[in-house]
Amino acid sequence: MRPWLTDKTVLTGTLLFSILLGVAAYNDFLLIALLPLVMLLAWWSIKRLDLYIGFVLLSVPLSINLQELGVTSLGLYMPTEPLLLGALILFLFRFFYGWPVDKRLFSHPITITIGCMMVWMAITTVTSYDPLVSLKFMTSRAWFIVSFFFFLGHLMLQKPEYRERMVMLLLFPLCIVVVYTVIRHAGYDFSKHAGHWMMKPFFKDHTSYGAVLAMMFPPAIALLSKKDRPALSKLVLAVATAIIAIGLVLSFTRAAWVSLAGAGALFIAMKIGVKLKTLASISVLIVLAALVNFDSLMIDLQRNKQDSSDNLTEHVQSISNVSSDDSNLERLNRWSCAVSLFKERPIVGWGPGTYQFVYAPFQKSELKTEISTNNADGGNAHSEYLGPLAEQGVLGVLWVLLLILWASVVGFRLWNNLKNKDERNLAASIYLGLMTYFIHGVLNNYLDTDKASAPFWGFLALLVVLDIESRRNSLPKSAT
Repeated sequence: MRPWLTDKTVLTGTLLFSILLGVAAYNDFLLIALLPLVMLLAWWSIKRLDLYIGFVLLSVPLSINLQELGVTSLGLYMPTEPLLLGALILFLFRFFYGWPVDKRLFSHPITITIGCMMVWMAITTVTSYDPLVSLKFMTSRAWFIVSFFFFLGHLMLQKPEYRERMVMLLLFPLCIVVVYTVIRHAGYDFSKHAGHWMMKPFFKDHTSYGAVLAMMFPPAIALLSKKDRPALSKLVLAVATAIIAIGLVLSFTRAAWVSLAGAGALFIAMKIGVKLKTLASISVLIVLAALVNFDSLMIDLQRNKQDSSDNLTEHVQSISNVSSDDSNLERLNRWSCAVSLFKERPIVGWGPGTYQFVYAPFQKSELKTEISTNNADGGNAHSEYLGPLAEQGVLGVLWVLLLILWASVVGFRLWNNLKNKDERNLAASIYLGLMTYFIHGVLNNYLDTDKASAPFWGFLALLVVLDIESRRNSLPKSAT
């Protein structure tokens, strides 16, 4: 036992804390009971970063937005956001004393792209329509990137076992949320309408819930398929994968289903050896054809009168309904506003996080729906591409597109170069999980929440780590 950790010290500390807790309880300040946990986390952040980040990851799926509970008007996720703020402060302290994390992370193209993205966000914060809103948005984006990209990337480079552990630390608590949601949903006969809010207070709605489940599904399958895994671990992972699959179906999230179908098609293309350049060329041609034939395409889509439904087949058919489905029509309204906002300020945009406060005057009467609002309380641009375009100008969306490009380059490179089948499957599943979000990002955006940011930035970090090690192992020993 260490000299300072004697029986007398422990007894004295316990007695003092008991007295403090009694006084706090008498004054109805029970939060003081969390003091030991706060002290332990502070100690971990300095001495055991792996335990600190592990605790954050475990907390992410179970975190609760206090605004949803009516406790405060602030959209604060507890306990994750205070922990993420602590990680950001720790990163800055470490930065002033040298390299805050493994320096190999900083030279990778994905890291450079993220750095450019943050620098441009800082510039557009200065020129923002509301600099305070933009500063808050940039700070939250910074603590997500620091915790889930830099610190996680550092840990996965230093401790290879943390790569699978990162996925599991997100996967198993997420299963608890799914079980909770399904049990509640059963009380409403699994109706589509009830399925929109069964996941509260853990998720704000079924769309963000479905997006995260879709991201986690490919890695769950990869972990399950790993050879030489103990039978008990395989059983646990099989149950977890089945739970995620059930949650996906019962989420009634059409965009999540589409994103998984897209990821599945991408995986088939990778399996049969289609090159990334070929896929990229096809994608560009499809987008250009859609833009050129936009009017005729909209006419065709307006013939679909199938509204969203409890019937899964009809619900899938309603994805392309832009004639009577309010959810789809409102997206068109938000996208139109985003384009109008971009035209007004094409270079620096209106500022990060400001869309919901400035878009209302840009709504066109013919595009308004029954769920349209002018009160800045109806969410954002519903797109990971048009949102940055409106808020940060043309460079805002360029960095997002470059991130997709580099993630795809690395994903395909790992698929082609990794010799170990388990590592190859893990890398492909992480890339496909990311692609579900990029596909989903056409219709929604959730990177302002801890739920989506943890797997998104964590998966990017894992791709970078696997790429660094793959290229290092391919060098001659003398060069290494």
